[in-house]
Amino acid sequence: MYALVDCNNFYASCERVFNPNLRYKPVAILSNNDGCVIARSDEAKTIGLPMGAPIFKWEGFCKANNIEVLSSNYPLYGDMSHRVMTILEQFTPDVEVYSIDEAFLEFKGFKNYDFTEYGIQMRQCILKWTGIPTCVGVAPTKALSKVANKIARKFPEQTKGVYIIDSEEKRIKALKWIKIEDVWGIGRALQKQLKAKKCNTAYDFTQLSDTWVRKNFSITEWKLKKDLEGISKIKLDEVKTKRAIATTRSFEYTYSDIDNIKERISTFATSCAEKLRKQGTSCHMIYVTISSDRHKKDLEQHRASRVISLPYATDSSLIISQQAVWAVKQIFKKGIKYKRAGVIVMGLVPTNNYQLQMFDHENPKHKPLMKAIDGLNSKYANNKIKLASQDLKRTWKMRQERLSPRYTTNINDIIVVK
Repeated sequence: MYALVDCNNFYASCERVFNPNLRYKPVAILSNNDGCVIARSDEAKTIGLPMGAPIFKWEGFCKANNIEVLSSNYPLYGDMSHRVMTILEQFTPDVEVYSIDEAFLEFKGFKNYDFTEYGIQMRQCILKWTGIPTCVGVAPTKALSKVANKIARKFPEQTKGVYIIDSEEKRIKALKWIKIEDVWGIGRALQKQLKAKKCNTAYDFTQLSDTWVRKNFSITEWKLKKDLEGISKIKLDEVKTKRAIATTRSFEYTYSDIDNIKERISTFATSCAEKLRKQGTSCHMIYVTISSDRHKKDLEQHRASRVISLPYATDSSLIISQQAVWAVKQIFKKGIKYKRAGVIVMGLVPTNNYQLQMFDHENPKHKPLMKAIDGLNSKYANNKIKLASQDLKRTWKMRQERLSPRYTTNINDIIVVK
């Protein structure tokens, strides 16, 4: 059996854990730079605040309806997510963290278990230890556990937040209830093709022949179909080494001077290098890109990129940052107001097993230096040790005018009980 555990309105719930005054009130969370709405509480959804609403257009609506609008507090959300996932590992060793607020669990050898009671135990434990409400869906396959979770979320009073698909009757009833556009893994393009075939529900999709599905779609859609039929074809994902690592961000403001952009690129490159070392890989190529604000049509637009091939594989922040800064200097254009930039490291190979060069090689002092820097940053957090080309005060420069305290990740923001 598989379970999908999903945190309800996760971002809003994290804020409510430490600020009880927000409970039962409409709450909206904004994207980077306080741009648009990316998360809403149930109360905000009921009022009619749409997902993706640009806050500058909906400011009056939020004030009129007393919607509490907050900036994204990613350190808080990330820490709370880690706590929830750690709790889930106590119920089964086989856990796949699917996103920041949901995880798949596989129950091997859990014969004769009462999964309804077990799901209730998981919910109660997470709620008691973290304050985060969840819903649990359990079924014989991953795709069906997604469907079960939607039912638990849609009908909380009848299901008590836990729903089990453990019979053929329940499976068919659930598939006839869920619309094709709400099925996990069915994107917009696939929806159009299936609706043209008069597939309006998940059940309709399972009635298509395997031959037709394999002929018109890929093996992925066939596996999804079999999963919905109750035949497990989609297994838990194993932790894999990434083939490329990217750090891309929008700027707090538009930048037209090269110095600010060089600093941002240096920070992004250093972040990529840290991720390389964390997964034990080195890169052969660096891709750097910058772009103007495409939403401001009255301004001159410019978007450019540059790929750098390195003579040897490296995970050194010094080398990757230096090369990325050199690249952005080549593509920078005066007079343009840039809004976004990014660094991607590619051509990844294991750091302890790659082809050496006879004449070109990395400075041997970089390895112990990077190890020392990573150790200090891990011990003291908040990236205390930085390159001179970086801003020493801030890592991610974002407009966050409505930011709540980082209750669990910053000692200065810890709640004081009087």
